[in-house]
Parts: sequence; C-alpha cells; structure tokens
Amino acid sequence: MDERSLKPGDRDFVSALASGLEVLQAFDVDCPRMTLSEVAARADMDRAKARRFVLTLHALGFVKRIGRQFELTPKVLQLGYAYQASNQYRAVIEQYLSEITVELGESSSLAVLDGQDVVYVVRSSARHRLMAINLSVGTRLPAVYTSMGRVLLGQLTDKELDDFLDSIELNPSTPNAIKAKAPLKQEILSVRQQGFAIVDQELDSGLRSVAVPVYTSSNVLLGALNISTNAARVNMETLMTVYLPRLQDVAARVKVITQ
Repeated sequence: MDERSLKPGDRDFVSALASGLEVLQAFDVDCPRMTLSEVAARADMDRAKARRFVLTLHALGFVKRIGRQFELTPKVLQLGYAYQASNQYRAVIEQYLSEITVELGESSSLAVLDGQDVVYVVRSSARHRLMAINLSVGTRLPAVYTSMGRVLLGQLTDKELDDFLDSIELNPSTPNAIKAKAPLKQEILSVRQQGFAIVDQELDSGLRSVAVPVYTSSNVLLGALNISTNAARVNMETLMTVYLPRLQDVAARVKVITQ
C-alpha cells in the first residue's frame, strides 16, 4: 500500500467519509447542540449536504434530535475508546500523572499533536482550576501557545516545521504571547535542543506550564507530558528545579516500561 498521505481529489480519497467526519467535529464544547443551518456553517458546507450527513449520523445512532436541533450521543465515545484501548501504556501514564497531582497539587497531562492543535489524551486534574475552560481528555488547544505543543513541534523535521509555520496564522491572546513566526520558530528550535518547553502566560494570563517529550524504549514518540500551574503561586525557579525534573523522571519511567 502507498504510504503517502492522500489529498482531496485523489482517486482513493473518500470525500463523503471526510465530510461526515467534518460534521461530527463541528460539535464541540462551544456548540454542543445545533440546527442544521448551524451545522452547515460550522462544517463549511451547504445546508442540503449537511442535512444528509446529519440524518445519516442520526440513523446510525451518533446524533440525536431535540426539536430542530441535534447533538452527539454517547455512541461517539466508542470512536475515542478504540484509540484509548489501542495504547496499553496509557493506563500506566495516567497513574504516573496522578502521582504528580497528589505530590505537587498540580494538573498534569499527556497530549499528542493533531494538525495545528494538541489533543489531550490523558489528564490528571488538580482541584483548583487554571483556565476558564474545563480541560479534559479530547480538549484541543493551539499547539504554538502550549508547552506540550512546542515540545511536539520540536520533534518535527526542519521541513515539516517550516510547512507547519507556513500553514498557520498566529492569534496571540495575551501580552506575553509570541506574535511573529520568526521568533516562534527560534523558540521551537531551542525547545528541540534543550529537550523541554516552558510557556509563561502565552495561552492564558496567569497560566504557566512546563513540558517534555515522552518516548517508548525504541524511541517512538508517544506525546508530550506537562505540568501546568498558576504563575502567581509557582515561580520559574520552582518550575525548573522541581517540576521539570519530576516530568523527566516520569518520561524515563515510561521509556523503561515500554521495553
């Protein structure tokens, strides 16, 4: 089988499947329940096309209807469960992250890169909340403004990184956020060299985090681990001397168990 990635228009590319998945992804925390017109707008397709896909998903049990609106059903979780179950190391990583939360009182996560975002695949939440949104498994955040994202971007080849930077638009949301691609690239290259990333109040004011990559024993990248904290409570020295070594220890332990 050809290993190259298909593109829309290729003979083997199934446009209907792609459109159906776009409709599923149109539902999120901001728009959990929508009319057909709203689904069409979010999926960037005409209403008639969106209607066919929504009604098909409804017939398959992935969507339910409430009056003129539609929302996802729990059956959608089966798709995510297959991904979770396919990685036998995830339960162990979850235990390690829970230990960090108990020990340091901070939230800790494992994320992977998906397009322009990081996606949380394991999460251990502290009792205090750091952001307005509720972070959980499946949450997506912009890779360029997260410590885990920068660690994962640092694992790309030079060409992959350049292609990524060419494809994005920077939308800084805090005064601390990097606002141009040249310094962003330099920061990512520094992260690649040093093996960790610290992001200080670039994604959200008051949010400070540190991340490291995590690999299997055969050097296959599993994702990035992070600890996030409140900038007013934890200074940069503590982040470097306490939190970073703790993450590096977990990454080393994960590498051992994957032998």
